[in-house]
Amino acid sequence: MSLLSGKNILLGISAGIAAYKTASLVRLFIKSGANVKVVMTPSSKDFITPLTLSTLSKNPVYSSFTNEEDDNAVWNNHVDLGLWADYFIIAPATANTLSKMANGTCDNLLLATYLSAKCPVYFAPAMDLDMYKHESTFNSFEALKGYGNIMIPATSGELASGLVGEGRMAEPEDIVSFIEDDILEKLPLRGKRVLITAGPTYEAIDPVRFIGNHSSGKMGFEIAKASANLGAEVFLVTGPTHQKVSHKLIAILPVVNAQEMYEETHKHFSNVDVAILSAAVADFRPKEVASQKIKKNKTTLTLELEKTEDILASLGSLKKHQYLVGFALETNNEIENAKGKLKKKNLNLIVLNSLNDKGAGFKTNTNKVTFINDKYDITTFDLKTKTEVAQDLLNYILKYIHA
Repeated sequence: MSLLSGKNILLGISAGIAAYKTASLVRLFIKSGANVKVVMTPSSKDFITPLTLSTLSKNPVYSSFTNEEDDNAVWNNHVDLGLWADYFIIAPATANTLSKMANGTCDNLLLATYLSAKCPVYFAPAMDLDMYKHESTFNSFEALKGYGNIMIPATSGELASGLVGEGRMAEPEDIVSFIEDDILEKLPLRGKRVLITAGPTYEAIDPVRFIGNHSSGKMGFEIAKASANLGAEVFLVTGPTHQKVSHKLIAILPVVNAQEMYEETHKHFSNVDVAILSAAVADFRPKEVASQKIKKNKTTLTLELEKTEDILASLGSLKKHQYLVGFALETNNEIENAKGKLKKKNLNLIVLNSLNDKGAGFKTNTNKVTFINDKYDITTFDLKTKTEVAQDLLNYILKYIHA
Protein backbone atom coordinates (compact mmCIF):
# COMPACT_ATOMS: atom_id res chain seq x y z
CA MET A 1 0.00 0.00 0.00
CA SER A 2 1.31 3.40 -0.98
CA LEU A 3 1.52 6.32 1.44
CA LEU A 4 -0.79 8.07 -1.04
CA SER A 5 -3.55 5.50 -0.63
CA GLY A 6 -6.81 7.18 0.31
CA LYS A 7 -5.33 10.67 -0.06
CA ASN A 8 -6.91 13.47 -2.10
CA ILE A 9 -4.49 14.69 -4.76
CA LEU A 10 -5.13 17.84 -6.76
CA LEU A 11 -3.02 17.99 -9.91
CA GLY A 12 -2.47 21.43 -11.43
CA ILE A 13 -1.39 21.51 -15.07
CA SER A 14 0.07 24.57 -16.77
CA ALA A 15 0.78 25.13 -20.46
CA GLY A 16 4.04 23.32 -21.23
CA ILE A 17 4.80 20.52 -23.68
CA ALA A 18 5.45 18.24 -20.67
CA ALA A 19 1.69 18.34 -20.00
CA TYR A 20 1.41 15.25 -22.20
CA LYS A 21 3.07 13.28 -19.36
CA THR A 22 0.27 14.10 -16.95
CA ALA A 23 -1.89 11.27 -18.31
CA SER A 24 0.69 8.83 -16.96
CA LEU A 25 0.99 10.82 -13.75
CA VAL A 26 -2.76 10.63 -13.09
CA ARG A 27 -2.72 6.88 -13.72
CA LEU A 28 0.14 6.40 -11.25
CA PHE A 29 -1.69 8.39 -8.56
CA ILE A 30 -4.84 6.31 -9.13
CA LYS A 31 -2.78 3.11 -9.01
CA SER A 32 -1.39 4.29 -5.65
CA GLY A 33 -4.93 4.38 -4.30
CA ALA A 34 -5.31 8.16 -4.32
CA ASN A 35 -8.39 10.19 -5.27
CA VAL A 36 -7.42 12.59 -8.06
CA LYS A 37 -8.88 15.83 -9.36
CA VAL A 38 -7.31 17.98 -12.07
CA VAL A 39 -7.30 21.74 -12.52
CA MET A 40 -5.77 23.17 -15.72
CA THR A 41 -4.80 26.56 -17.01
CA PRO A 42 -6.84 27.42 -20.12
CA SER A 43 -3.78 27.24 -22.39
CA SER A 44 -2.72 23.83 -21.10
CA LYS A 45 -5.70 22.32 -22.93
CA ASP A 46 -3.73 22.85 -26.15
CA PHE A 47 -1.29 20.15 -24.97
CA ILE A 48 -3.61 17.52 -23.43
CA THR A 49 -7.38 17.26 -23.46
CA PRO A 50 -9.56 17.52 -20.37
CA LEU A 51 -11.46 14.47 -21.65
CA THR A 52 -8.33 12.30 -21.34
CA LEU A 53 -7.64 13.48 -17.80
CA SER A 54 -11.29 13.23 -16.74
CA THR A 55 -11.47 9.66 -18.02
CA LEU A 56 -8.30 8.64 -16.16
CA SER A 57 -9.09 10.47 -12.92
CA LYS A 58 -12.81 9.54 -12.96
CA ASN A 59 -13.57 13.14 -11.96
CA PRO A 60 -14.49 16.33 -13.82
CA VAL A 61 -11.56 18.49 -14.95
CA TYR A 62 -11.62 22.17 -14.01
CA SER A 63 -10.10 24.96 -16.09
CA SER A 64 -12.27 28.03 -15.56
CA PHE A 65 -14.36 29.60 -12.81
CA THR A 66 -17.58 28.59 -14.55
CA ASN A 67 -18.52 25.82 -16.95
CA GLU A 68 -18.84 28.01 -20.00
CA GLU A 69 -20.67 25.41 -22.07
CA ASP A 70 -23.30 25.10 -19.33
CA ASP A 71 -26.20 27.55 -19.73
CA ASN A 72 -26.64 27.54 -15.94
CA ALA A 73 -23.00 28.69 -15.47
CA VAL A 74 -22.17 26.66 -12.35
CA TRP A 75 -19.30 28.20 -10.33
CA ASN A 76 -16.21 26.05 -9.85
CA ASN A 77 -15.28 26.88 -6.28
CA HIS A 78 -11.50 27.26 -6.02
CA VAL A 79 -11.71 27.41 -2.21
CA ASP A 80 -13.45 24.03 -2.04
CA LEU A 81 -10.86 22.52 -4.39
CA GLY A 82 -7.98 23.87 -2.32
CA LEU A 83 -9.46 22.60 0.94
CA TRP A 84 -10.35 19.19 -0.56
CA ALA A 85 -6.74 18.38 -1.37
CA ASP A 86 -4.35 16.57 0.95
CA TYR A 87 -1.57 17.32 -1.55
CA PHE A 88 -1.44 19.79 -4.45
CA ILE A 89 1.01 18.97 -7.24
CA ILE A 90 1.62 21.46 -10.04
CA ALA A 91 3.20 19.63 -12.96
CA PRO A 92 4.30 20.88 -15.34
CA ALA A 93 4.99 24.21 -13.65
CA THR A 94 6.01 26.62 -16.38
CA ALA A 95 8.10 29.76 -15.87
CA ASN A 96 4.98 31.86 -16.37
CA THR A 97 2.91 29.98 -13.77
CA LEU A 98 5.81 29.85 -11.29
CA SER A 99 6.30 33.61 -11.57
CA LYS A 100 2.60 34.22 -10.94
CA MET A 101 2.59 31.86 -7.95
CA ALA A 102 5.65 33.59 -6.49
CA ASN A 103 4.10 37.03 -6.86
CA GLY A 104 0.52 36.24 -5.91
CA THR A 105 -0.93 36.92 -9.35
CA CYS A 106 -4.36 35.37 -9.58
CA ASP A 107 -5.70 35.41 -13.13
CA ASN A 108 -6.95 31.83 -13.60
CA LEU A 109 -8.58 29.01 -11.65
CA LEU A 110 -5.33 27.13 -11.01
CA LEU A 111 -3.68 30.15 -9.40
CA ALA A 112 -6.77 30.99 -7.34
CA THR A 113 -6.83 27.39 -6.10
CA TYR A 114 -3.12 27.54 -5.27
CA LEU A 115 -3.65 30.64 -3.14
CA SER A 116 -6.52 28.90 -1.32
CA ALA A 117 -4.74 25.59 -0.64
CA LYS A 118 -3.88 24.71 2.96
CA CYS A 119 -2.10 21.45 2.11
CA PRO A 120 1.52 20.78 1.09
CA VAL A 121 2.19 22.07 -2.44
CA TYR A 122 4.72 20.43 -4.77
CA PHE A 123 5.82 21.96 -8.05
CA ALA A 124 7.70 20.29 -10.91
CA PRO A 125 9.34 22.92 -13.15
CA ALA A 126 9.36 22.36 -16.91
CA MET A 127 10.85 24.83 -19.37
CA ASP A 128 13.69 25.31 -21.83
CA LEU A 129 17.30 25.54 -20.75
CA ASP A 130 17.77 29.33 -20.94
CA MET A 131 14.46 29.95 -19.17
CA TYR A 132 15.37 27.50 -16.42
CA LYS A 133 18.73 29.24 -15.89
CA HIS A 134 17.31 32.77 -15.94
CA GLU A 135 17.72 34.75 -12.72
CA SER A 136 14.01 35.56 -12.55
CA THR A 137 13.19 31.84 -12.62
CA PHE A 138 15.71 31.21 -9.84
CA ASN A 139 14.00 33.97 -7.84
CA SER A 140 10.64 32.27 -8.36
CA PHE A 141 12.07 28.97 -7.09
CA GLU A 142 13.49 30.61 -3.99
CA ALA A 143 10.31 32.57 -3.25
CA LEU A 144 8.11 29.50 -3.56
CA LYS A 145 10.39 27.39 -1.38
CA GLY A 146 10.37 30.25 1.12
CA TYR A 147 6.57 29.97 1.24
CA GLY A 148 6.96 26.31 2.20
CA ASN A 149 6.29 24.83 -1.23
CA ILE A 150 8.37 21.80 -2.24
CA MET A 151 10.28 21.75 -5.50
CA ILE A 152 10.60 18.54 -7.50
CA PRO A 153 13.86 19.25 -9.37
CA ALA A 154 13.89 19.22 -13.14
CA THR A 155 16.25 16.82 -14.86
CA SER A 156 18.67 17.17 -17.76
CA GLY A 157 17.87 15.81 -21.18
CA GLU A 158 16.64 16.67 -24.63
CA LEU A 159 14.25 19.63 -24.56
CA ALA A 160 11.45 20.62 -26.92
CA SER A 161 13.68 23.26 -28.52
CA GLY A 162 16.22 20.63 -29.50
CA LEU A 163 18.68 21.82 -26.88
CA VAL A 164 20.05 19.40 -24.34
CA GLY A 165 20.26 20.50 -20.72
CA GLU A 166 18.41 21.19 -17.49
CA GLY A 167 14.72 22.03 -17.49
CA ARG A 168 13.08 18.74 -18.40
CA MET A 169 10.19 17.89 -16.05
CA ALA A 170 10.83 14.89 -13.82
CA GLU A 171 9.31 11.68 -15.13
CA PRO A 172 5.90 10.71 -13.67
CA GLU A 173 7.34 7.70 -11.79
CA ASP A 174 10.02 9.92 -10.26
CA ILE A 175 7.46 12.55 -9.25
CA VAL A 176 5.40 9.95 -7.37
CA SER A 177 8.52 8.51 -5.70
CA PHE A 178 9.72 11.99 -4.73
CA ILE A 179 6.39 12.82 -3.09
CA GLU A 180 6.20 9.48 -1.25
CA ASP A 181 9.78 9.84 0.01
CA ASP A 182 9.14 13.42 1.13
CA ILE A 183 5.98 12.41 3.00
CA LEU A 184 7.77 9.47 4.62
CA GLU A 185 10.69 11.63 5.77
CA LYS A 186 8.32 13.93 7.66
CA LEU A 187 6.22 11.25 9.37
CA PRO A 188 6.46 11.10 13.19
CA LEU A 189 7.55 7.44 13.35
CA ARG A 190 10.12 7.74 10.57
CA GLY A 191 13.23 5.81 11.63
CA LYS A 192 11.35 3.87 14.33
CA ARG A 193 10.79 0.12 14.35
CA VAL A 194 7.57 -1.37 15.70
CA LEU A 195 6.94 -5.02 16.58
CA ILE A 196 3.29 -6.11 16.52
CA THR A 197 1.65 -9.46 17.20
CA ALA A 198 -1.80 -10.30 15.85
CA GLY A 199 -4.33 -13.07 15.56
CA PRO A 200 -4.72 -16.37 17.42
CA THR A 201 -2.31 -19.23 17.91
CA TYR A 202 -3.23 -22.82 17.09
CA GLU A 203 -1.90 -25.51 19.42
CA ALA A 204 -1.93 -28.90 17.74
CA ILE A 205 -3.74 -31.90 19.27
CA ASP A 206 -3.01 -34.15 16.30
CA PRO A 207 -2.19 -33.49 12.62
CA VAL A 208 -5.68 -32.10 11.89
CA ARG A 209 -7.04 -30.72 15.19
CA PHE A 210 -5.94 -27.86 17.38
CA ILE A 211 -6.80 -25.71 20.39
CA GLY A 212 -7.41 -22.11 19.33
CA ASN A 213 -9.62 -19.07 19.88
CA HIS A 214 -11.87 -16.70 17.96
CA SER A 215 -9.36 -13.89 17.36
CA SER A 216 -9.59 -12.55 13.79
CA GLY A 217 -6.32 -10.58 13.95
CA LYS A 218 -8.08 -7.42 12.71
CA MET A 219 -6.98 -5.27 15.64
CA GLY A 220 -3.32 -6.14 15.19
CA PHE A 221 -3.46 -5.60 11.43
CA GLU A 222 -5.06 -2.18 11.91
CA ILE A 223 -2.30 -1.25 14.37
CA ALA A 224 0.30 -2.38 11.84
CA LYS A 225 -1.26 -0.23 9.10
CA ALA A 226 -1.52 2.79 11.39
CA SER A 227 2.14 2.39 12.43
CA ALA A 228 3.36 2.09 8.85
CA ASN A 229 1.27 5.09 7.77
CA LEU A 230 3.14 7.09 10.40
CA GLY A 231 6.46 6.04 8.89
CA ALA A 232 7.48 3.11 11.11
CA GLU A 233 9.18 -0.02 9.88
CA VAL A 234 6.79 -2.73 11.09
CA PHE A 235 7.41 -6.37 11.96
CA LEU A 236 3.97 -8.03 12.06
CA VAL A 237 4.09 -11.46 13.70
CA THR A 238 0.73 -13.01 12.95
CA GLY A 239 -0.98 -16.23 13.78
CA PRO A 240 -3.39 -17.91 11.33
CA THR A 241 -5.80 -15.28 9.99
CA HIS A 242 -7.67 -14.21 6.87
CA GLN A 243 -6.56 -10.59 7.35
CA LYS A 244 -4.34 -9.15 4.62
CA VAL A 245 -2.19 -6.06 4.27
CA SER A 246 0.16 -4.84 1.57
CA HIS A 247 2.49 -2.02 2.59
CA LYS A 248 6.15 -1.57 1.75
CA LEU A 249 6.94 -0.77 5.40
CA ILE A 250 5.25 -3.90 6.82
CA ALA A 251 7.08 -7.23 7.00
CA ILE A 252 4.59 -10.04 7.63
CA LEU A 253 6.02 -12.88 9.73
CA PRO A 254 3.50 -15.77 9.84
CA VAL A 255 3.51 -18.26 12.71
CA VAL A 256 1.11 -20.98 13.87
CA ASN A 257 1.59 -21.71 17.55
CA ALA A 258 2.64 -19.94 20.74
CA GLN A 259 6.18 -21.28 20.68
CA GLU A 260 6.75 -19.99 17.16
CA MET A 261 5.35 -16.59 18.14
CA TYR A 262 7.59 -16.54 21.20
CA GLU A 263 10.68 -17.25 19.09
CA GLU A 264 9.78 -14.75 16.36
CA THR A 265 9.07 -11.90 18.77
CA HIS A 266 12.29 -12.53 20.68
CA LYS A 267 14.21 -12.49 17.42
CA HIS A 268 13.19 -8.88 16.75
CA PHE A 269 12.52 -7.35 20.17
CA SER A 270 16.03 -6.07 20.88
CA ASN A 271 16.02 -4.02 17.66
CA VAL A 272 12.65 -2.28 17.98
CA ASP A 273 11.52 0.93 19.64
CA VAL A 274 7.92 -0.07 20.28
CA ALA A 275 6.31 -3.49 20.79
CA ILE A 276 2.52 -3.90 20.74
CA LEU A 277 1.33 -7.39 21.56
CA SER A 278 -2.31 -7.69 20.55
CA ALA A 279 -2.30 -11.40 19.63
CA ALA A 280 -4.59 -13.79 21.52
CA VAL A 281 -1.93 -16.34 22.45
CA ALA A 282 -3.05 -19.72 23.79
CA ASP A 283 -2.33 -20.05 27.52
CA PHE A 284 -2.12 -23.84 27.30
CA ARG A 285 -1.13 -26.47 24.75
CA PRO A 286 -1.39 -30.27 24.69
CA LYS A 287 1.54 -31.81 26.54
CA GLU A 288 1.79 -34.47 23.88
CA VAL A 289 0.73 -34.18 20.24
CA ALA A 290 -0.57 -37.33 18.57
CA SER A 291 1.37 -38.25 15.45
CA GLN A 292 -1.78 -39.67 13.79
CA LYS A 293 -5.34 -38.40 13.71
CA ILE A 294 -7.11 -39.45 16.92
CA LYS A 295 -9.99 -41.81 16.12
CA LYS A 296 -13.52 -41.31 17.47
CA ASN A 297 -13.66 -44.72 19.11
CA LYS A 298 -14.32 -43.36 22.61
CA THR A 299 -17.12 -41.22 23.99
CA THR A 300 -14.68 -38.99 25.89
CA LEU A 301 -11.17 -37.71 25.36
CA THR A 302 -8.82 -36.50 28.04
CA LEU A 303 -6.02 -34.11 27.14
CA GLU A 304 -3.19 -33.17 29.46
CA LEU A 305 -2.26 -29.54 28.93
CA GLU A 306 0.82 -27.55 29.84
CA LYS A 307 1.34 -23.80 30.04
CA THR A 308 2.78 -21.95 27.08
CA GLU A 309 5.50 -19.34 27.48
CA ASP A 310 4.16 -15.94 28.54
CA ILE A 311 5.49 -13.89 25.63
CA LEU A 312 4.50 -10.52 27.05
CA ALA A 313 6.06 -11.18 30.47
CA SER A 314 9.24 -12.52 28.89
CA LEU A 315 9.65 -9.35 26.82
CA GLY A 316 8.88 -7.23 29.87
CA SER A 317 11.77 -8.85 31.71
CA LEU A 318 14.10 -8.02 28.80
CA LYS A 319 12.81 -4.49 28.19
CA LYS A 320 15.40 -1.71 28.06
CA HIS A 321 14.54 1.22 25.81
CA GLN A 322 11.40 -0.29 24.28
CA TYR A 323 7.89 1.06 24.84
CA LEU A 324 5.95 -2.14 25.56
CA VAL A 325 2.18 -2.41 25.13
CA GLY A 326 -0.02 -5.35 26.05
CA PHE A 327 -3.70 -6.15 25.58
CA ALA A 328 -6.02 -7.53 28.24
CA LEU A 329 -9.40 -9.09 27.47
CA GLU A 330 -11.36 -9.37 30.71
CA THR A 331 -14.83 -10.46 31.79
CA ASN A 332 -14.87 -9.32 35.43
CA ASN A 333 -13.01 -6.98 37.79
CA GLU A 334 -11.51 -5.55 34.62
CA ILE A 335 -9.55 -2.51 35.82
CA GLU A 336 -7.86 -4.24 38.74
CA ASN A 337 -6.97 -7.31 36.71
CA ALA A 338 -5.51 -5.11 33.97
CA LYS A 339 -3.46 -3.11 36.50
CA GLY A 340 -2.12 -6.39 37.90
CA LYS A 341 -0.96 -7.52 34.45
CA LEU A 342 0.55 -4.11 33.75
CA LYS A 343 2.76 -4.31 36.84
CA LYS A 344 3.55 -8.02 36.74
CA LYS A 345 4.63 -7.96 33.11
CA ASN A 346 6.54 -4.66 33.31
CA LEU A 347 4.51 -2.87 30.64
CA ASN A 348 4.38 0.80 29.72
CA LEU A 349 0.75 0.57 28.70
CA ILE A 350 -2.06 -1.95 28.74
CA VAL A 351 -5.10 -1.80 26.46
CA LEU A 352 -8.14 -3.20 28.24
CA ASN A 353 -11.25 -4.44 26.53
CA SER A 354 -14.13 -6.29 28.14
CA LEU A 355 -16.39 -8.95 26.71
CA ASN A 356 -19.13 -7.27 28.76
CA ASP A 357 -19.05 -4.31 26.35
CA LYS A 358 -21.26 -4.80 23.31
CA GLY A 359 -19.27 -4.48 20.08
CA ALA A 360 -15.91 -5.27 21.72
CA GLY A 361 -13.73 -8.36 21.54
CA PHE A 362 -13.27 -10.98 18.82
CA LYS A 363 -14.72 -11.09 15.31
CA THR A 364 -16.04 -7.53 15.27
CA ASN A 365 -15.04 -4.42 13.34
CA THR A 366 -15.36 -2.34 16.49
CA ASN A 367 -13.76 -2.22 19.91
CA LYS A 368 -14.25 -0.35 23.17
CA VAL A 369 -10.98 0.10 25.03
CA THR A 370 -9.43 1.66 28.09
CA PHE A 371 -5.75 2.65 28.25
CA ILE A 372 -3.90 2.26 31.56
CA ASN A 373 -0.30 3.44 31.68
CA ASP A 374 2.50 2.59 34.10
CA LYS A 375 1.46 5.49 36.36
CA TYR A 376 -2.04 3.99 36.50
CA ASP A 377 -3.53 6.90 34.60
CA ILE A 378 -6.74 5.71 32.96
CA THR A 379 -8.13 6.90 29.61
CA THR A 380 -11.45 5.45 28.49
CA PHE A 381 -12.78 5.62 24.93
CA ASP A 382 -16.22 5.16 23.43
CA LEU A 383 -17.01 2.31 21.05
CA LYS A 384 -15.06 2.91 17.82
CA THR A 385 -13.97 1.06 14.73
CA LYS A 386 -10.76 -0.90 15.15
CA THR A 387 -9.16 1.45 12.61
CA GLU A 388 -9.95 4.39 14.91
CA VAL A 389 -8.79 2.48 17.99
CA ALA A 390 -5.46 1.79 16.27
CA GLN A 391 -5.04 5.49 15.51
CA ASP A 392 -5.91 6.43 19.10
CA LEU A 393 -3.29 3.97 20.34
CA LEU A 394 -0.55 5.31 18.06
CA ASN A 395 -1.41 8.90 18.95
CA TYR A 396 -1.14 7.99 22.64
CA ILE A 397 2.21 6.25 22.16
CA LEU A 398 3.58 9.17 20.15
CA LYS A 399 3.03 11.56 23.04
CA TYR A 400 5.25 9.43 25.28
CA ILE A 401 8.05 8.41 22.94
CA HIS A 402 8.51 12.03 21.84
CA ALA A 403 8.17 13.47 25.35
